[in-house]
Amino acid sequence: MNAEDKTSRLGAVYQAASPQDVARVYDAWAEKYDEDMSLAGYRHPAISLAILARHVPKGAAPLLDAGAGTGLIGEWLAITGFRHVEALDISSGMLAVAGRKGVYTALRQAALGTRLPFADNCFAAIISAGVFTSGHVGVEGLDDLFRICAPGGVIVLTVKDVLWQSGFSARIAELEAAGVCALIDDTGPYVSMPGEEGTTPSRCIALKVH
Repeated sequence: MNAEDKTSRLGAVYQAASPQDVARVYDAWAEKYDEDMSLAGYRHPAISLAILARHVPKGAAPLLDAGAGTGLIGEWLAITGFRHVEALDISSGMLAVAGRKGVYTALRQAALGTRLPFADNCFAAIISAGVFTSGHVGVEGLDDLFRICAPGGVIVLTVKDVLWQSGFSARIAELEAAGVCALIDDTGPYVSMPGEEGTTPSRCIALKVH
């Protein structure tokens, strides 16, 4: 992905005004997304997978890849021993690419921040990389993840630091005080792609569900 394409694609994503806008941008990007993000050195999938593997036993099931996109994380989860993983994404185009990889047991189209199409307490762990960011999903996307994650399960999220500072951190503290979860890991700020030093960083956190 050249610099102009990168700026254009990511700018459209971050400036999306509605879930429909987000879906439209990703639908158009789906076939080139893996190539573009690989060339850009996108770090969220590797970092979030490392945090998940630190806290979730190999083979735990089922898992949810929330904001699965084209299935970058799904491929790596399968390689590292997590074989029963479901995919959730807002973009039908991205899910179509993910489905071709054959690494998910189910594909679901829905937006985080809404009531998700899953039963209570049904996942052993949830991973969500690159979703809690500008133009995507804010703190409102947390609550239904706690509903569908089983007690004792782990939720791993990347969070854009601007969101972390503007209410996300406070919401996590409230949930901890209420006995809903515990913050068990936090990478601190890092840039999601090389060359973006000086831009708003992100962090990856892990939450243990009570």
